Amino acid sequence: MIALWILLFVVSLTVAIVASQPAISYARALAASLGAPPFVVGAVLVSIGTDLPEIANSIAAHLLGEGDINVGDSVGSALTQSTFVLGLLPVVVAVILTQRRQVGLVGAFTLVGLALTAWFVSDGFLDRREGAVLVLTWLVLTLLLVRLLPGGAPEQPPLVRYRGWPTQVVIIMGTLAVVGVSALLAVFSIHQIAETAGVPQFLIAFFGASFGTSAPELVVDTVALLRGAPAIALGDVLGSSFVDATLSIGIGPLVAPAAVTASSSIIATLYAMAAIGVVTLLLLVRRRHDRISGPILIGLYIAAYPIVIGGY
Repeated sequence: MIALWILLFVVSLTVAIVASQPAISYARALAASLGAPPFVVGAVLVSIGTDLPEIANSIAAHLLGEGDINVGDSVGSALTQSTFVLGLLPVVVAVILTQRRQVGLVGAFTLVGLALTAWFVSDGFLDRREGAVLVLTWLVLTLLLVRLLPGGAPEQPPLVRYRGWPTQVVIIMGTLAVVGVSALLAVFSIHQIAETAGVPQFLIAFFGASFGTSAPELVVDTVALLRGAPAIALGDVLGSSFVDATLSIGIGPLVAPAAVTASSSIIATLYAMAAIGVVTLLLLVRRRHDRISGPILIGLYIAAYPIVIGGY
């Protein structure tokens, strides 16, 4: 029976990831037509697209009363993207230059979101007020990010079949609906797998679901690097962690409050904060990301396993 639930989870997650791609492409096309600089497109817009599985997963988890799945997946994704996914990018392009203001702002904002999360989960419950604070934090800091980051040459718009903005909006909304339904099925599968195998839902979400929902970032950022758009790739992978730490975690309890396991949530969130802080400092000091910093980031991800599992 567990094999069937695992199959449903894999299929549902795959559908969500595939459905995210046209939404991302058409969103990028709209942004490029407005002349937004590449890093901002990656950090603000593409990151929302690649985080659609986590956002939909958060809502679905809370509708089913499974707060641990939301926190585990969102915090786990923030960690996975800032360490494992970012650590793999120098395999595609040997050197990615970084700008201190970009890295510093996004990194600091991500830590703010995770700090709020650690505070909110400490009582074992995420309510609508706390969800609203996290979503509002994402909105305010995103606007601040756009205002404070320097401009630059706009991104070349991706090739899309339909160019009229009304049609593009319909396509984006339609694919988002598919992502949402698929995420609901994926969350239900995680619940069934955890019950059948006797494994805590938080651990499955933190190490399993987060790895799967981070696949869009890895795919999109790899393609961006291959197409000569490192600013979009860097903006997306850093911006996605920020979205996970704020909007993704907050939108679930905003829809439906739910209980969480305080001890494991706090340990995982604090470790994610420490790891992301190290990544931010490393990129700030070196002003580049390459095959020296890559293994360090991957090592930070691997170190999470004994710490989070041991603290459960």
